[in-house]
Amino acid sequence: MKMETEIKKSNQLKPNPSPLLRVTGLKRYFDVSKPLLNRLLEGKPRMILKAVNGVDFEIAKGQTFALVGESGCGKSTVANLVVGLHAPTEGAIEFDGIDMASVTSRARMERLRRRMAMIFQDPYASLNPRWRVAAIVSEPVRAFNLLKGTKAISRRTDELLVQVGLSPADGEKYPHEFSGGQRQRISIARALASEPDFIVCDEPTSALDVSVQAQILNLMRDLQKEFDLSYLFISHDLAVVRHMANQVGVMYLGLLCETAPADVIFDNPLHPYTRLLLETIPDVEMTGRKTAPVAGEIPNPIDPPSGCAFHPRCPLANERCRRERPELKMEKESERVACHAVEENRLEG
Repeated sequence: MKMETEIKKSNQLKPNPSPLLRVTGLKRYFDVSKPLLNRLLEGKPRMILKAVNGVDFEIAKGQTFALVGESGCGKSTVANLVVGLHAPTEGAIEFDGIDMASVTSRARMERLRRRMAMIFQDPYASLNPRWRVAAIVSEPVRAFNLLKGTKAISRRTDELLVQVGLSPADGEKYPHEFSGGQRQRISIARALASEPDFIVCDEPTSALDVSVQAQILNLMRDLQKEFDLSYLFISHDLAVVRHMANQVGVMYLGLLCETAPADVIFDNPLHPYTRLLLETIPDVEMTGRKTAPVAGEIPNPIDPPSGCAFHPRCPLANERCRRERPELKMEKESERVACHAVEENRLEG
């Protein structure tokens, strides 16, 4: 279709873009142990959840990098780390060449934070039900002191509502008076209010009907083109990712197992986990292609398997996979894979 063709064309990588965001060796561990007295009485050690266990990626200006994977793989934790909702256990997050951990000045950090925004998964929970829409949308304008005076802020709020397909009159209403898609438009307007360069989109359409999803995704593409925005797009829906992302990173149990341009991931995936994920996409064109869920269950992240974390579910696993953890290596010019089977040419098909 024409819309799909236009989206796919816009997904092509621009030549040699410089990264707006660079994530290096990112880790985040959570202590999920029982209280000390319980541990002493039961004779149990501390329990550490390695939600993110060493992740590296870059996002160029005006591009979309999508993180995909099953629930619990660490995608949303990465999103929260990038925008500062969690502090990294290890690793670095550089925004526009500045290491976020090195910024000690409150004023300088505020300037950096203004250039970032986040769109949350649930539009029913991410908006304050006690506030009118105008107050919700204008909150970043007031918080970052971008405009002075009630009239100027009101005009800016009206502009933002129109940009996302709502009307200025909607500013006087409360969130409960809107549908899910309209609420997500309000969330997008709020994200745009601080005039950011970079937006983290944490499953922004997963709570919406399919028809509404398309409208929101098209709106996000239009806004990206108009304002040259960069997106970190978190999703488990590969069909959505295919139409939104320039680059894709596939996560499994806190680690990246494959990163590549979107067309490479979908046309010629290398990692067995990526291949299994792609088999779960519904065959809407009814080509007769086999679709099946990924076999097995995600291991306990508190006590992950030895070697490659995916080996208990991998059809190509051997003794090396059970013993040795694979490193994310450059397999081709633009594709990185962490897999012994790929390295040893054991892939089927």
